Amino acid sequence: MTETVNLYEAKTRLSQLVERAARGEEIVIAKAGKPKAKLVPLPTARLRREPKDLLGITHIAEDFDDPMPDIEDLFEGEE
Repeated sequence: MTETVNLYEAKTRLSQLVERAARGEEIVIAKAGKPKAKLVPLPTARLRREPKDLLGITHIAEDFDDPMPDIEDLFEGEE
């Protein structure tokens, strides 16, 4: 539910309003009855996923991403 609060009230109760927004509420701040800003919660940080045993691969060779000689020759015009 969105609540509208006038600017003066927002100044005097800012800490309370921030705590309410952090819990998920949206608060509109108005000046002379016209909405000017919205206080909303920040999105929560997602945990970073770690790949584990993807397709059963447990080892990647040191030269895995080294250029392949026959492919290089094609790009350089040699056959």
